[in-house]
Amino acid sequence: MSEVEEKLYQNRYRLDAGRPHIRIRDPEVCQARCTEKSCAACCPAGCYTLGPEGAITLLTDGCLECGTCRIICSEFRNVDWEYPRGGFGILFKFG
Repeated sequence: MSEVEEKLYQNRYRLDAGRPHIRIRDPEVCQARCTEKSCAACCPAGCYTLGPEGAITLLTDGCLECGTCRIICSEFRNVDWEYPRGGFGILFKFG
């Protein structure tokens, strides 16, 4: 485990069950129209994964709330992103 991974492991995430702060607007756009799949490559927390048939799966647990996904998806603007409600989301131990 790298030093960065060790520090990220120390962070905690309070999940707001049933109220994800990120949502893919139309999964079909990701699968059929998006050729880059940049969200899967660029998310530092690994919240986006690329499935075998090109489908993108989003798991918001552990999201660092950096906003990379909403910036990188500039062609289709297919990501709804907002900060989690107070008391939920990432709890940084270092910083």
